[in-house]
Amino acid sequence: MKTAIMTDTNSGISLKEGQKYGIVVLPMPVIIDGKAYLEEVSITHEQLYQALNEEREISSSQPAPSQLTKRWEYLLKNGYDEVVYIPMTSSLSGSCATASALAADYNGKVFVVDNRRISLTLLDSVYDAKYLADNGLSAALIKEHLEANTDRNDIYITLHSLKRIVKSGRITAAGAAIATVLGIKPILKIQGGKLDAYAKGRGMKACETIMLDAVRKDLENKYAGIPKSHISIGAAGTFEKKSDEKAWVKKIRTAFPDYTVNYKPLSCSIACHVGTNTQGIAIGYIER
Repeated sequence: MKTAIMTDTNSGISLKEGQKYGIVVLPMPVIIDGKAYLEEVSITHEQLYQALNEEREISSSQPAPSQLTKRWEYLLKNGYDEVVYIPMTSSLSGSCATASALAADYNGKVFVVDNRRISLTLLDSVYDAKYLADNGLSAALIKEHLEANTDRNDIYITLHSLKRIVKSGRITAAGAAIATVLGIKPILKIQGGKLDAYAKGRGMKACETIMLDAVRKDLENKYAGIPKSHISIGAAGTFEKKSDEKAWVKKIRTAFPDYTVNYKPLSCSIACHVGTNTQGIAIGYIER
């Protein structure tokens, strides 16, 4: 059986990277002032950041069903027996449920994975799936492996600005104004696909320390006993300045010298909800 691995740009895997490593990557849409744009196809991260700073009307969206089915049908007609599709967690988007409903029409040839991941942790799942497929596992077994590790991933992010989260209704404008005056920034945690408040800090430096300490605690407790080779630590963000991105990555590498730390920008779909200059760190279990 030849199994195709497919995901979307919410994984942080670029279209070029997907082509290089044999992974099909679907560009996710964002809506700006009522017009749809596809990540990497008709809009860049820099263009989205500009639109965010201009406070234009921006929202994320699911891919059109036809985008999914056309890709699946092409793969199944051109050398693949099965498809494993790994979208972002169903807890934060309806795209997973939509894909699952569409897959029901493909007679067991399309498997949609919901292992409650997004961004860097989703990226790890996709590369795990590719590794497992290359080593002969069927689509059904790949889905089983990935979904068995649903809760073994954690992301911590600090919002530089509260403007976008106010628009989402998660905090009142008055509350955001008070927090801004006091220099307080929220730290959010994504675990098992759920987005929750984790802590708050006064200033970005304090928030960085809190996020790094959170990952240290995870390593000592939740991930205790897991070989370092099966733990992934990564940096993410929506940095406008390359120097800020490099400084954050350096800080994580210094804190965790025994791990390889790479940076990925948060996808456009995520960026439109968290705004610019958000920064995060992720930790998760990997198979490969």
